[in-house]
Amino acid sequence: MPVLAINGGLDKQVDPKQNLPVIKQALTNTKDVTIVELPGLNHMFQPTKTGAVSEYAKNPPVVDMKVLDLTTEWIRKHTGLQ
Repeated sequence: MPVLAINGGLDKQVDPKQNLPVIKQALTNTKDVTIVELPGLNHMFQPTKTGAVSEYAKNPPVVDMKVLDLTTEWIRKHTGLQ
């Protein structure tokens, strides 16, 4: 089964430097794995300065377009919907 794993580069709850390598290692027998760290985004995939939880309420309550675009393109590729 194809896998898309995304982490915000400034995620303080799930550290991408620890999380993404473990995912990659766990999926070594999976042929179709896409792992992406998106710089400047927090755990909620919001643009942020530090990634601190205290910034969540100060950020717009939306997912960054980079995440939406990446996810949309990945789904299209894997479903044949262009």
